[in-house]
Amino acid sequence: MEIASKYDPKEVEGKWYQYWLDNKLFSSKPDGREPYTIVIPPPNVTGVLHMGHMLNNTIQDILVRRARMEGKNACWVPGTDHASIATEAKVVKKLAGEGIKKRDLSREEFLKHAWDWTHEHGGIILKQLRRLGASCDWDRTAFTMDEVRSESVIKVFVDLYRKGYIYRGLRMVNWDPKALTALSTEEVIYKEEHSKLYHLKYYVAGDAMPDAFLSGEGNVMHNDEKGYYAVMATTRPETIIGDTAMCINPKDPKNQWLKGKRVIVPLVGREIPVIEDRYVDIEFGTGCLKVTPAHDTNDYMLGKTHNLETIDIFNADGTISEQSPLYVGMDRFDCRKQIAKDLEAAGLMEKVEDYTNKVGYSERNPDTAIEPRLSLQWFLKMEHFAEIALKPVMEGEMHFYPQKYVNTYKNWLENIQDWCISRQLWWGHRIPAYYYPAVSSASVSDASSAASDVSPSEEHFVVAETAEEALALARKESGNQNLQLSDLRQDEDALDTWFSSWLWPVSLFDGINNPGNEEINYYYPTSDLVTAPDIIFFWVARMIMAGEEYMGKFPFKNVYFTGIVRDKLGRKMSKSLGNSPDPIELIEKFGADGVRMGMMLSAPAGNDILFDEALCEQGRNFNNKIWNAFRLVKGWQVAAAPDASAGVPDASPSGNKTAVAWMDAKLRQANAEMQDHFSKYRISDALMTVYKLFWDEFSSWYLEMVKPAYGQPIDSETYEATLRFFETLLKMLHPFMPFITEELWQALYDRQPGESIMRSPLVLGGLSADGEQLIADIEQVKQIVSGVRTVRSLKNIAPKEKLQLQAVTANHFERYNDIITKMANLESISVVDTKDATASAFMVGTDEFAVPLGSLINVDEEIKKMEAQIEHLEGFLNGVKKKLANERFVQNAPEAVVTMERKKQADAEEKIATLRESIAALKK
Repeated sequence: MEIASKYDPKEVEGKWYQYWLDNKLFSSKPDGREPYTIVIPPPNVTGVLHMGHMLNNTIQDILVRRARMEGKNACWVPGTDHASIATEAKVVKKLAGEGIKKRDLSREEFLKHAWDWTHEHGGIILKQLRRLGASCDWDRTAFTMDEVRSESVIKVFVDLYRKGYIYRGLRMVNWDPKALTALSTEEVIYKEEHSKLYHLKYYVAGDAMPDAFLSGEGNVMHNDEKGYYAVMATTRPETIIGDTAMCINPKDPKNQWLKGKRVIVPLVGREIPVIEDRYVDIEFGTGCLKVTPAHDTNDYMLGKTHNLETIDIFNADGTISEQSPLYVGMDRFDCRKQIAKDLEAAGLMEKVEDYTNKVGYSERNPDTAIEPRLSLQWFLKMEHFAEIALKPVMEGEMHFYPQKYVNTYKNWLENIQDWCISRQLWWGHRIPAYYYPAVSSASVSDASSAASDVSPSEEHFVVAETAEEALALARKESGNQNLQLSDLRQDEDALDTWFSSWLWPVSLFDGINNPGNEEINYYYPTSDLVTAPDIIFFWVARMIMAGEEYMGKFPFKNVYFTGIVRDKLGRKMSKSLGNSPDPIELIEKFGADGVRMGMMLSAPAGNDILFDEALCEQGRNFNNKIWNAFRLVKGWQVAAAPDASAGVPDASPSGNKTAVAWMDAKLRQANAEMQDHFSKYRISDALMTVYKLFWDEFSSWYLEMVKPAYGQPIDSETYEATLRFFETLLKMLHPFMPFITEELWQALYDRQPGESIMRSPLVLGGLSADGEQLIADIEQVKQIVSGVRTVRSLKNIAPKEKLQLQAVTANHFERYNDIITKMANLESISVVDTKDATASAFMVGTDEFAVPLGSLINVDEEIKKMEAQIEHLEGFLNGVKKKLANERFVQNAPEAVVTMERKKQADAEEKIATLRESIAALKK
């Protein structure tokens, strides 16, 4: 196979990816091998590739490719998520651009538009992942709303409802006024904001206070010409329209005067009672709390306890509703500004002060503040699921990397709330609840209505997988055999998107619809999950719950949490900052292997990644290094192999034999290091190990050790060993850099059609004691060579100029003289009792070496340099001596510090003595 003079990713990547696809090299079917399974975190079907995807999928591909090379049956299952809120928002926006409003369409008409949009734009991100080199089994591509997954979701909903875990109830939920849907607690992102705290006057209704009461000890009262009033503070003055009580703590001495009173809501004029509850914090503010049951979770609970009226002052879109006597139709934030002005004008504002608080925003619409709203929704009881999901993680049956996320996981599960699983959307899995008219409330079974806060005479429903099953149930529960399908009305809401993706590791192998089938038994539980920590609650925990519930086993053995990709200044990447590069453009510029390496060089597990394009450039440069090393080796002439049967002696130089043995040992050592790193999910460390191995050890040292002289051939034994080493290095690099390694592996030897490096096992034995010693010895040899090279550099001696090397008193590395002579370009190596007067000396451990310079140097200039060095060292030495002469320092400083100072003194004195000896020798 002919190799180009320069590496061009565009010529390589597309060719080999198609080769992998054509030969079904990503495909997996159950067989007798050990399975290795990863399920892709399904990206939004309408999404495009961003840097977070690049990081996550690079890591997954590294793990999958490595598993294949280990001989495992690797199965990486791709797919996309229907993303209810995001997709519906895109479709609504598209329709609005065409002059069509969602409310003017039937559900079926809207869903047709949504499916058209999905078919047109969906799946783009999966195609983009191919550019990255993702080795997914594309024949298994799934979608959370395809037939198998949809059937699984509906089946699970029905099952959990019948088990009593799903219920329908009137609850305070987090409402997204932009998406017009409820959200789960985990879908609310809290942001710190600089707000205003408005202190409002609530005047006491009725006559003035009796004088005797006014003198009560501890009471704190306010009054003006209008009468007595209590002060209540709020950051949301627009909600006073829905106030139905004021609450005080019965133990609060400063508010005893308000007991049994009624107060008047400012501007509104509504009289509301003063209630007492220990929930109120006596120390916070004035100790008076406004109670708005329809628009605050805690107020709602107070309202239920004290049987308060509930006034919903907001429409679904966040505008003021007709239940309000004021500001009807005004946006909630416009209303806040206006009511503040009106309160001030009416003399009902005590004061306004700056206030910092946290405000909840929609995770799907980051610019939309959520609104607590009383709403009839579907919920999943979470206590049971939290209990079964906690055990495998806390008992070490499954592992989190990094470990710090175990506590995050534990804290959430121990404080879990019921999951609001219904969404007021059309795009998604429609809730399989069917409402029917009842002859009388007595005919409704207790089971069908017990979980609902709505009375049986108002709504009756059954839950079933199909309308036909629902009809049979409705006839049975109602006693009305005349009910028809046309009498049933299916719930309008869709399920939370996460209610489908929590089944992902099970439903991908059809484990819900066909439990115990061959694939679920073989591939489940999966091996590794790679995901971001910000969805540990949305997805990771819930998948563990679903796995334990339906498979009796956690869904993955290990969870690797990636960090957040930030720019080199540490800022989170965003379109508004313009600091988020287009991954496809990066691939075009640096090649997929260069980008993959750039990502991984800065990607320690769980820590944020400071991404810099310079890292991709480093990756591209490494590609070029590999390519050029390959061309160098393949360009060597090879001497004919000696005929051993004819008694022809081995033609391999002894230095080459040593170099080959050393490189073999280095490969074994590096492979063991990489295995250790992978076992601890230190993937960037594993990459750095093989990067240094190739660049430093193989290219900079080994190839230089064995490289033949100009115009001369290399012996066949060394050449074959070098090709073997190159192949091993390519295998070690392949999971990280799949394209260039496939190209060069194919070019290294003649291959059969369909063969690939990804199916070529990497087999290296352990490192022997002799190998360890050889590695240690060659490290010393490298220091000797580096010492000679430093002398050349400092003395401006040309690399081609042959030098002599003296080992003072003894040469402990004589058996490596061939390598040292070649690498340092030496004329000779000799052992001397006294080094040459003109020599430049250096130490390697406790051994001294010297390079005689003779006529290669200017003696006067050398003496001047050494005298300057002595002057500098003497100044340093005087400072150290003064410190050691200070008794207080010697007595009070830690022993290690004092020892270090004494070592500095001894080292300086030794260097000064050596320099003086050298000067004396030069002057002879």
